[in-house]
Amino acid sequence: ARWAKAPGIAAVSGGHLGRQGELMDKVLVVFGVVAIGFVALLIAFALGMRARSPKVLNIVRRMNRAFMNKTQMRSAGKPGAYAAVVHHRGRRSGAAYETPVGAEPTEDGFVIARVYGHNSDWSKNVLAAREAAITYDGKTARVDRPEVVPIDEVIEYFPEKTRRSLHKFGV
Repeated sequence: ARWAKAPGIAAVSGGHLGRQGELMDKVLVVFGVVAIGFVALLIAFALGMRARSPKVLNIVRRMNRAFMNKTQMRSAGKPGAYAAVVHHRGRRSGAAYETPVGAEPTEDGFVIARVYGHNSDWSKNVLAAREAAITYDGKTARVDRPEVVPIDEVIEYFPEKTRRSLHKFGV
């Protein structure tokens, strides 16, 4: 049988894609490998956070301190902001610091979940100084006599969404 070529339609020969097709295949393979690596990293992060792995907690803590905290500080402590600000002094240097934290008010102060465990600098500084100030919803309050308590004793102060996250990551 004979096939007539219609005007404007190109004939495609069997299977060879040419240089552009080969390049596109390579790009897709690289993209696939990167995507799989990213998903594996997310899974490792989630499992490490949930297992409270000191290595993962320290990596996340350092990344947040280097990048996320600066972004959070733009709105932290202001009315309606997600984060409050804990004002504290370095336990060795005496330098003044401000750290964004997820603080919730109580009858006699605030509760703050230590999502990175006992290694967060703000927590060590506040416990050593036995005092700090917290800016929450546009107002600053001095607090003293900080103490570490089990999360179960104060969980009701956190919003439901935060409770689920704290539970999911084993805080």
